[in-house]
Amino acid sequence: MAFIIIFINLFFQILSWAIIIRILLSWVRIDPYHPLIRLLDQITEPILAPIRNILPSAGGFDFSPIVAIVLLSLLQRLVLSLF
Repeated sequence: MAFIIIFINLFFQILSWAIIIRILLSWVRIDPYHPLIRLLDQITEPILAPIRNILPSAGGFDFSPIVAIVLLSLLQRLVLSLF
């Protein structure tokens, strides 16, 4: 049982850190075709795209990563409460 809880925590932490790294990398000019950047986009875009579609435009600011991290945290707590 402890392995499952550790795995769930690790999974959600990796997703959250991937989103944070994507935010930080968006501030610097980096090659979008670099394999690590493409992997990061493949991991985070399925989470961020639906949120971006729902959120209204906020003057050029993208708040979807903040919403995604909050939702991931809530989902993590929900899943862990089932155990």
